[in-house]
Amino acid sequence: MILGINGIIASSISGIVPITATGGTITFSGGRTIHTFTSSGTFNVTSAPSGATVEALVIAGGGGGGSYAGGGGGAGGLLYTAAKSISATAYAITVGSGGAGTVGFGSQGTNGNNSVFDTLTAIGGGRSNIQTTGPSSGGSGGGGGAFTFAGGAGTAGQGFAGGTFNGTGGGGGGGGASQVGFDGATLNKGGNGGDGLAYSISGSSVYYSGGGGAGGSAPTSAGNGGLGGGGNGGTQPANGVSGTANTGGGGGGSWINNGASGGSGIVIISYPT
Repeated sequence: MILGINGIIASSISGIVPITATGGTITFSGGRTIHTFTSSGTFNVTSAPSGATVEALVIAGGGGGGSYAGGGGGAGGLLYTAAKSISATAYAITVGSGGAGTVGFGSQGTNGNNSVFDTLTAIGGGRSNIQTTGPSSGGSGGGGGAFTFAGGAGTAGQGFAGGTFNGTGGGGGGGGASQVGFDGATLNKGGNGGDGLAYSISGSSVYYSGGGGAGGSAPTSAGNGGLGGGGNGGTQPANGVSGTANTGGGGGGSWINNGASGGSGIVIISYPT
């Protein structure tokens, strides 16, 4: 609240009616009120002027990493808007969980789950694969692993495709919000996950939605997770590393053991205090 001459509220003089709302974890930075949802809840707008808008970032859960020259999981879809229209009503917020990684040769991992704020739906990241089933499309696509070559597709406006299995053991990195996952290289080198994007809506610059790295056969041959919470790939015989919680990062793939789970998503809403 800003006080003018003689303590009169400045917003009353100018006719500005502030937005008031509850829900999530509420913080203040740079003259803005910030609602952060790390789990599902309700953004309850108790008052808003006609034509009110908020800044919003919606991140879905990342996809699970693969096993057996396993590719990285795709990052959760990322949606950002500087001006999302709102009114005085209650908005259900869904924060998607990360997808499961594969377990050895016998199981199939899963895509991440969607995150939702009103008309904004971020699509969960695509899983990588087991030997008999290819990677999946998603917000960003899962990386290809043995013996399915191409990575999964990303969703336009939310993320990019996963990298490609190179045919000699190097799985592809999961796609990220800003770039395609890197292809597997020679000498059984797993590809890096694609990088995500940085936003300052929380009050400081944070990267979100990085793709998971692919598994590798030697200590230096696993792919790194992309900026934005992507998990690193596992080197033989280690498992992949999970995507970071509340970033939408994809899970890391494994050379021959278990792929890792994707990181959960997040929803952040900001407006002038």
